[in-house]
Amino acid sequence: MKTNHYDYIIKEIPIFAGLSPREWQYLKRTIRFEEFRKGQVIYKEGQPPTSFYCIIRGRVVVSALDHAGKSGILEYLHRGQYFGIISVLTGEPHSVTAKALNDCLLLEISKDDFDALLRKAPQLAIDLSTTLSRRLKRKDIHPKTIFESTIIAVLSSYPQAGKTVYASNLAFSLAQQSHKKTIILDICPQDKRHRMPRFLKIGSQYRVCSLSSRGPGPDRLKSCILKDKFGIDIIYFTYAEIDGFWPRTVVDVLSLLVNDYHFIILDLPSRKEKRVLRILNQADIIHILTSPKPAHLKSTRGLIKKLEEDFGFPSSKIKVVANVAGGAQTPTDQMQAILQHDIFANLPRIEARVSARLVVEKPDAEYSKVIRRIARQEGDCLVGLALGVGVAYGFCHIGVLRVIEEEHIPIDVVSGSSIGAFIASLWAIGKSSAEILAIVKEFREPKYLLNLLDFTFPLLGFIKGNKIYNVFKQYIGDKTFYDVKIPLKIIASDVKRKQPIVFDKGPIIDAIMASCSMPGVFAPFARKGEMLFDGGVISPLPTEPLFEMGVKKIIAVNLTPDRDDIMHTYERAKQGFSDGVEKIKKKEWFNLKDYVRKKLNVNILDFIFSSFEIMQSEVALKEAQLADVVLHPDTSGLHWMELHRAEEFAKRGEEEARRHLDKMKKLIDE
Repeated sequence: MKTNHYDYIIKEIPIFAGLSPREWQYLKRTIRFEEFRKGQVIYKEGQPPTSFYCIIRGRVVVSALDHAGKSGILEYLHRGQYFGIISVLTGEPHSVTAKALNDCLLLEISKDDFDALLRKAPQLAIDLSTTLSRRLKRKDIHPKTIFESTIIAVLSSYPQAGKTVYASNLAFSLAQQSHKKTIILDICPQDKRHRMPRFLKIGSQYRVCSLSSRGPGPDRLKSCILKDKFGIDIIYFTYAEIDGFWPRTVVDVLSLLVNDYHFIILDLPSRKEKRVLRILNQADIIHILTSPKPAHLKSTRGLIKKLEEDFGFPSSKIKVVANVAGGAQTPTDQMQAILQHDIFANLPRIEARVSARLVVEKPDAEYSKVIRRIARQEGDCLVGLALGVGVAYGFCHIGVLRVIEEEHIPIDVVSGSSIGAFIASLWAIGKSSAEILAIVKEFREPKYLLNLLDFTFPLLGFIKGNKIYNVFKQYIGDKTFYDVKIPLKIIASDVKRKQPIVFDKGPIIDAIMASCSMPGVFAPFARKGEMLFDGGVISPLPTEPLFEMGVKKIIAVNLTPDRDDIMHTYERAKQGFSDGVEKIKKKEWFNLKDYVRKKLNVNILDFIFSSFEIMQSEVALKEAQLADVVLHPDTSGLHWMELHRAEEFAKRGEEEARRHLDKMKKLIDE
């Protein structure tokens, strides 16, 4: 199998993302691809290591034997995740068994080649050393019962930021959404009182574990763990400020807990002393709570700079969460300008004395919805929906959305190209599938399309697009990507650079216009010196933007017909175009425009659209490889310009979604 066929997947795998061009070329020479059938064992516990593995397609289940010799599942691994690395690095036998949960395609690098890669890519070796040291530390004292863990540190740049409420709700939501073991460490100085017990309404009778210089051993640590009835564990730690060794004790505690918990949430003191910041070095991800107030944003900017410069923490692992309850609302772009850092999420205003279990007690609250989306992203269980191109075919998306709504399938981010961009935008700003169908049903008659066409002299396209812009504007308004209910990605094509352009900032209407500008038909969309065309030219099924943002579960709606159907339509359009040319030759010049207007829907546009479909079909199949479930509605008997048949298209989409409903539900539950 050719390596370059999967270049676009491999480059997005986090472990390889930082490789230099030279290191990348070496990697390509060393990798090979292996297919494993459902149920096939990749390697067994106790076997010597032979290779490093990374999942390109499919799922892998990791299990281990307990002391009684009974096998227990430790983890389910998804696309982009790697395994076998500890044994490859240490030379020790595998401590787990890896088996294909379904048909899998794995990237494989032999042990010798991987050792050579680490010598050629020192930064890769440094990045892996942190994971390695944490997994192996004190393994002899306390064997692991999970495969991998993630440490998330939560702190704030100002007092009363709602940090403890956020940390606890994040922990509850992680446990709910990922179905994985989660623990929260509430760390407080001796001169302060823990606030979490009050928010959890558990009274004053709770155990506190001291972070003395010796620290708690495994047995003492176990006795300090409190189990909440809603599925998370909690430890309350206290420390004496005169004790300079307590951060080291925290490190020792973490080295024990990573063997038992998938997620460890550190609720750290709201202090910027170096000892608190040193603990952050142990975290995989840092969440910093701030407010829209300029003073708090500047304080947060200083904290980020210190973490990056003094502690070498990667900027990509620092997530800023803005609590709008902390001050007058400021536009997100202005906050980012002050921060000089992206805003990861905006927390809506919540009532005073809110419960630390809000995501459990009031799951429909806006605060709960935001926390749930954050948890799904950090829990590596995001679900993405990619809506493909197709003009009237795109109304099939509405039927798919109807099923998603009725079956409560969680979608965390949606992407779209061309008509898919318009449908995705309406849904992302809060329109239901029923409301979207009502909007598109305004295309009542075939002739309605001609009323949207404003002709111009065909230098770059014979339709200006101003009338279509006004239609989009009527329903999208002035909304920006910061106004959406769920994250939205819109794809356009930079034909000059031959690359997709992903819109996720600025006015949504501009992104839609760029994504819908079919070359040769519409004038290109101009932006900052760029000439942008229809997203379907380069990305007819926009799965890659979802993959790039870490979405591991992707549902894609591919509306591009297969090659045989396309060729049949193309030949029919070609003949119609030739007949039209002969008729045009017999017409007087002053009648040409009227003739084109009458024949446009069966000749020129058919000819252009069918040409694009031929090119798009192969690209769409390639992009579909990134999806876990691909929906391909049957559009036979329907025409791509029959905008007035929206209900029929929507019905086809709904039927296809229901045929694949079990697959979608299984994907969500894994």
